Amino acid sequence: MSSSRVKNIEKTVLSDNYYTLFKFNFDYQKSDGTWVKPMREVYERGHGAGILLYNIQKQTVILIKQFRFPTFVHDNDDGFLVEIPAGLLDQDNPEQCIIRETEEEVGIRLKSVKKVYEGYSSPGVLTEKMHFFVAEYSDDMKVSEGGGLASENEDIEVLEIPFTEAIDMLNNGKIEDTRTIVLLQYAQIHNLLN
Repeated sequence: MSSSRVKNIEKTVLSDNYYTLFKFNFDYQKSDGTWVKPMREVYERGHGAGILLYNIQKQTVILIKQFRFPTFVHDNDDGFLVEIPAGLLDQDNPEQCIIRETEEEVGIRLKSVKKVYEGYSSPGVLTEKMHFFVAEYSDDMKVSEGGGLASENEDIEVLEIPFTEAIDMLNNGKIEDTRTIVLLQYAQIHNLLN
């Protein structure tokens, strides 16, 4: 953390129940040279990885459906979102993480993945950087039914759907998870299933 435009950083922990919420006060020099004293709350939850699994022969993708409480208390009537498999890095590198998460969540054991992007999820409030991957899958890679880890209270429904249906869901607002939107659009732009 180094910038001649930021100084006198004061950091306070507001909450550390599950992840950590910090309050920062600091001096910031604007482009016109004036100094201001903003305050920001920053949520530290670690970095993550997500993947779009696709099968060219069957013209399908694998997505998951799971309950997301913050969406439920906001405007999502049942709280369920259709998403890509994803998870926090914990102590793994991004590639190890997404291979692990894929097996836990959808029951597919991958040998290799292709990284396509990385980016901040919500840079105004989160420190999280997402690492985006794609990988081709086949039926012989299935090692379990998936569904997530009971120890993490995961309750994941695995969805293998035609790619065209996933794009229809994206276009009609049935997919609202930005990570999933990014990778479905990547698949479209790069003709991944052709």
